[in-house]
Amino acid sequence: MAEITIGNYYPENSIIHKLDPRVKLFGTLVLIVLLFVINNFFAYGVMTIYLAAVIKASRVPFKKLLKGLRAILFILMFSVVINILLTDGHELFHIWGLSITGEGLVRGAYMAIRLVYLVIGTSIMTLTTTPNDLSDGLEKSFGFLKAVKFPVHEIAMIMSLALRFIPTLMEEMDKITKAQKARGADFESGNLIKRAKSLIPVLIPLFVSSIRRALDLATAMEARCYHGGNRTKMKPLKYERRDGAAYAVQFLMIAIVVGLNLCVSVGGMDWLLPFK
Repeated sequence: MAEITIGNYYPENSIIHKLDPRVKLFGTLVLIVLLFVINNFFAYGVMTIYLAAVIKASRVPFKKLLKGLRAILFILMFSVVINILLTDGHELFHIWGLSITGEGLVRGAYMAIRLVYLVIGTSIMTLTTTPNDLSDGLEKSFGFLKAVKFPVHEIAMIMSLALRFIPTLMEEMDKITKAQKARGADFESGNLIKRAKSLIPVLIPLFVSSIRRALDLATAMEARCYHGGNRTKMKPLKYERRDGAAYAVQFLMIAIVVGLNLCVSVGGMDWLLPFK
């Protein structure tokens, strides 16, 4: 399905594509943490400029990133509405017996920004990083856990395979859905329970297809004598100057965002905060 961006790789000759996968993993982790830590619009403004610069440097079409938001559109709207309606504070107006507060509107706006930027940030990482590079980056980043006998290589391989098969399974589900519709299946009429039951003819073939793909993959890996462990790399990861510059930009962004967050919080600008 074209709406799924996580797990897809978009080939392009950009500076973001050339970065070490460890740099992109660190940047994505920092983005996720900061999105749920900062609580003012000034800091989110800096995050917006940072994300816009990354998207421009990656040369990934912005429309492709926006398509990834369709998959979370319902969750996004539900989260925003719940935050608006269930947040106490200074009442602004009544609508259909429900109280809308200023704090609720701010909190809903923050939730919308967080979810949108979260999807865009993770999509940029997967769109600019091949599954093999992502697996190598995960294994290298958490290599220190091998000292406590943690199966780093196996976990990294599982995560990269899961990301790799997300678009494959979505395409398979799309084909099965269209095939069932051609046979007269109806997925849109009826109540919620009826709609859930109508998905059974889609989920069962999809589940069987997933098991078959997993078995075929396991057979192929065994046929190639794959046993995990300490394997040599055809292209070992090595930091370059551009990676150091990327780290410097990320730490600068962290300092600016955290500084703005602290200044606004200490300065008493409560109207910018989601909680009182």
